[in-house]
Amino acid sequence: MSEQNDIPDYHLDLMGETCPYVAIATLEAMAQLQPGEILEIVTRCSQSINNVPPDAVNHGFQVLEVQQDGPNIRYLIRR
Repeated sequence: MSEQNDIPDYHLDLMGETCPYVAIATLEAMAQLQPGEILEIVTRCSQSINNVPPDAVNHGFQVLEVQQDGPNIRYLIRR
């Protein structure tokens, strides 16, 4: 779960994108972060739930939050 101090350092708006681009763009952005920095990703791609969290964990990143509100999905991932 996300803590109060888990404030994103960067925001990636992928609302108009579909998978697999959402997962690819997320991993590309995560590679640019410094250790400890947090990326917020927002999307409407329902398939991203099956890709983004496992891909992040497999690459050694920490998934802090996955929040779905209707079609909108928000991820917080720490490098």
